[in-house]
Amino acid sequence: MSDAKRTPLYDFNVAHGGRMVDFAGWEMPVQYASIVEEHKATRTAAGLFDVSHMGEATVEGPGAEAFLNYVLTNDVSSMEDGKALYSLMCHPSGGVVDDLLVYRKKEGSYLLCLNASNVDKDMAWLSEQAEAFDVSLVDVSDQYGLIALQGPRTFGILDELSSVDLSKLGYYRFVEGEIGGVPCIVSRTGYTGEVGVELFVAAERAAELAETLLDAGASKGLVLAGLGARDSLRLEAGYSLYGHEIDDEVGPVEANLMWTVSLKKEGDFIGRSAIEAKKAQGADKKVVFFKTGGRRIARPGTEIVLDGAKVGTVVSGTFSPILNEAIGSALVDASAAKSEALAVDLRGKVFPIERTRPPFLPLNPQA
Repeated sequence: MSDAKRTPLYDFNVAHGGRMVDFAGWEMPVQYASIVEEHKATRTAAGLFDVSHMGEATVEGPGAEAFLNYVLTNDVSSMEDGKALYSLMCHPSGGVVDDLLVYRKKEGSYLLCLNASNVDKDMAWLSEQAEAFDVSLVDVSDQYGLIALQGPRTFGILDELSSVDLSKLGYYRFVEGEIGGVPCIVSRTGYTGEVGVELFVAAERAAELAETLLDAGASKGLVLAGLGARDSLRLEAGYSLYGHEIDDEVGPVEANLMWTVSLKKEGDFIGRSAIEAKKAQGADKKVVFFKTGGRRIARPGTEIVLDGAKVGTVVSGTFSPILNEAIGSALVDASAAKSEALAVDLRGKVFPIERTRPPFLPLNPQA
């Protein structure tokens, strides 16, 4: 990992026993103690995640709203100050450049949160499109650390640390304040399906904030959690991960993400025509989620079969510590997507799977 980048929490992660791996060119903790225990703690108490590898960019200027409405599928014009919005950014073909979060700070001023593996690609794509708009686009990724605090005890941990009343912080909203004396943007979105927040903090104060949170949460069951638990939690919630359920070829129609596409908003946006056509005609492939009924994981790349013939491929697969069985998602032929007879081929042995409508268990991140 000699060429891998390090987050502002690298020393913190190592000091607390993080098992470091290369992820999207970053040295990141895959786990601290046990992925299963970190997963369970996040569902029952709280988990603290270093997600500082994610990218950030500012979009400012009189043309900011029009620019974002053109490059994104969702409707930015519907946003108020202090609101967050999940959206796709698509190619003209309808495939996904990236999925991202947009934060409206004030009129003409937005913050974007980008996937770590796509920051360079996203910035190049956005810069190219921005040339036609009166807008300033700046990569500010190096300025931020990003900490996710997730789980039902999140606000109990933050209550004594926050300078602002977080009881009024709604789902997909954000506020600026101090946590433990450290200035932050406190965002309530979440990638685990649990109640939780993301804390955007100046890079140089990220470790200080992480230590404060860890100390404050010790009596409430808070644990450090790594990439392993983050992935199993997001899959239990049925959330898409770029490079798995969505990518340059797989778009919102295939991935059941048309709720992120506003076909009613005014003006054109990149990918609109292709998405509308595919929606009308029907996609050739569909993403489906499934349970295996056993503990053997169907890893990405595993074949999905129907009556002995290959009809798709697993794109995500993991073990659910809550369900105590393996779960996954797959990209399959649309003609087979609703079949109750789908199976996985695990090294020549065929095992039936059960299609499941996500999330895999009752979750209420808005509670």
